[in-house]
Amino acid sequence: MWLQLALTALIVAVIPLTMVVLSKEKSKYRKLIAVTVTLTFELIMFGAFTRLTDSGLGCPDWPGCYGQANPLQSHAAIKAAEIAMPTGPVTLQKAWIEMVHRYLAMSVGVLIVVQMAIAWARRRQLNTAPWLSTFLLFFVCLQGAFGAWTVTLKLQPVIVTTHLILGMGLLALLSASLEQQSHQGDALRQADARRLLWPASLALLLVFMQIALGGWVSTNYAALACHDYPLCNGKVMPAMDFEHGFSLWRQLGQTVNGDFLPFSALVAIQWVHRNFALLVVAVCLWAGWKTRQTPGLESLGRNILLAIVAQFVIGVSTVFFSWPLLLAVLHNGGAATLVLLLTMLNYRIRHVSLAAAKDRL
Repeated sequence: MWLQLALTALIVAVIPLTMVVLSKEKSKYRKLIAVTVTLTFELIMFGAFTRLTDSGLGCPDWPGCYGQANPLQSHAAIKAAEIAMPTGPVTLQKAWIEMVHRYLAMSVGVLIVVQMAIAWARRRQLNTAPWLSTFLLFFVCLQGAFGAWTVTLKLQPVIVTTHLILGMGLLALLSASLEQQSHQGDALRQADARRLLWPASLALLLVFMQIALGGWVSTNYAALACHDYPLCNGKVMPAMDFEHGFSLWRQLGQTVNGDFLPFSALVAIQWVHRNFALLVVAVCLWAGWKTRQTPGLESLGRNILLAIVAQFVIGVSTVFFSWPLLLAVLHNGGAATLVLLLTMLNYRIRHVSLAAAKDRL
C-alpha cells in the first residue's frame, strides 16, 4: 500500500513538475515555488470541499482507504460499510473525495522535497539561505500528521481546525518563499515600509484568528446556527453558551462531559465568528487603503481591498442562501487569497527593514 501511495503521489506531482521543466521562465526554481503555491491553494480549496461534503471520514483509516491505496481496491469494504450504515459517512463518492485530497497533499509534499533539494544544491547560485525551504519540509510533515489525526480522532474539532490553520500557514510560508525569489520589495522605500508595518502585521494576525474561528464554525457544524444577518435569529444578543461552545478538548457534537452539544453553544460559535469579522474587515480595509496609496504597491493594495470586500459579501451571502456548497468553498478560497496577499505585503515590508538594518551595520 505504501509503495502504491508513493507512486500515486509521484505521478500526480509529475504534472506540475513538467510544467516547471517546460516553462520558458528564466528562473525554474521560482517557477517551481509558484506552481507549489498554486497547488497548495487548490489543496486548501479541495480540503474545504472535502470537509463541507462531509467526506472527512470517507476513508476511516490513514493513509490508505480500508488498508488499500485507492477506493477501487477497497470497493467491497466501502459497500459493506455503506450497507451497514446507509446514513453514515462512508460512500464510494466520499471515499474518492477524501483520497483525492490525500493524493494532492502528498504531491505538494513531493514538490516541497524537490524545492528543498534544489535550495541546498544551488544555494550559492540562488544567493539565498536554504533554511526556509528546509523548514517548509518540516511544516508540511506536521500538516500531514494533523491530517492523519483528523481521521484517526474522528474529526475532533480542535484537530480539524488546527489542520486548517496549518494549511493556511503552509500557504503563507510558500508565499514568503516566492517573494524571496521575486525581490519585489527592493523598490519600496524605508519610510513607506515603516508606515505600513502596523496595519499590515495586524491585518495578517487578525485574518489568521478569523480563519481559526471560521474553522471552528465549520468543524462544529455551526454555520446555520444563525439564520439571518446582521441579527442572529432575530436578536442582537441571542441565548449563547460560550463555555461549551469554546471548550477545545472534546469530541464532535459533544460537550467535555460527553453530553450532546447544546444549540446555544453553536449559536455562540457562529455569533463570535461573524462579529469578529467586522473588526477583520475594518483593519484589512485600513491596510489595503494605505497600501494602495504607497508607490510601487498600488496593485497589491487594490487586490487586498477587492479580496476583503469579496470575502465579506460571500460570507454574508452564505447566510442568506443557507450555506450553499459553492459559496462555502469560495469563502475558504477568499481567506486563502487574503493570506497570500497579506503575506506578500508583510514580506516586502520586512525585506526593506532588514536591508536597512544591514546597511546600518
